[in-house]
Amino acid sequence: MSARPTLAVWKFASCDGCQLTLLDAEDELLLLAQRVQIAHFTEMSRSSVEGPYDLSLVEGSVSTPSDAERIKEVRAASRALVTIGACATAGGIQGLRNFASAGDYASLVYAHPEYISSLDRSTPISDHVAVDYELHGCPVDRRQLLEVICALLDGRRPAVPDHSVCQECKQNGTVCLLVAEGTPCLGPVTRAGCGALCPAHHRGCFGCFGPTAAANTASLAHTLREAGLAPVDASRLFRTFNAGAPAFRAESLAQEHHDRTGPSRDPVRPR
Repeated sequence: MSARPTLAVWKFASCDGCQLTLLDAEDELLLLAQRVQIAHFTEMSRSSVEGPYDLSLVEGSVSTPSDAERIKEVRAASRALVTIGACATAGGIQGLRNFASAGDYASLVYAHPEYISSLDRSTPISDHVAVDYELHGCPVDRRQLLEVICALLDGRRPAVPDHSVCQECKQNGTVCLLVAEGTPCLGPVTRAGCGALCPAHHRGCFGCFGPTAAANTASLAHTLREAGLAPVDASRLFRTFNAGAPAFRAESLAQEHHDRTGPSRDPVRPR
C-alpha cells in the first residue's frame, strides 16, 4: 500500500483566519486526515514531518525580510503550492501600507518604529515564487478550500467559480442594493464564494473575495459616483482586504486622481 500524500500548511503575515477555515471543516477534516498525512500545520499540532511535501497551503503575505527567504524554502520543499486568502493572493489588509511612503504607518502605530524590521511593501506570495493555484477570500470558503485540496490530490483542475457576487444575489432572491437603494456595493466586480452574505443582511459587498477576472471596476466606479458617492469614498471602497489586487488597486488610484483633479478630466489608472 502506497504512503499517503503529505499536506503542509504554512503561515506568513496574516490573522490565521484561512487556517481556521480548514480546522472548522470538522467532519470533512477527519475524512481528509484519512486520505493525507498532515505533515506540518502548527495551528493544529506542534509535531512536524520533514519535507518534501506533496501539497503546501500558504496563508499570509510576505512582509518581512525573513518571510522573503522562508517562502523560497517552502516552495523548494513543495511539489504543489496553493496560496489561500486575500493576504497570500493580494497582500491583504496590511497591503494598505503600499499606498504610503515607506515607514509612514509604522511611525504612527509604534512608539519605537526603529525596532520594526519589515519590508517597504506587503506583497502576495506569487511576487516571490511560482504558485500552482490561488484561492481567494477573507477568509477562504470552506467548501472551495476542500475542493481545491481534493482536486489537486486527484490531479484535476479545481471547480471554483469566477462569476460575481451579483449572480449569488440573483440565485438567493436578494434585491440589488446598488440598483434599488444606491448602496455602495462591490458585488458586480467581486468573485463569488461567500454566498452573498453581506447583501443578504442589507450591507453592500466589501470585496472579500477579490476582483473577478473580468471586473469592470471603471464602470462600477462611474455608477457609484452617479449615485452620489464622492471619488475619495469610492477610492476607499476598493481599499480593504484586497487593496493590492491589480484591478482594485488601479481603480482606487484612479478615483484618488479623480478626487484631486475633478470631474472635468479623465482619471488615470496607474498599474
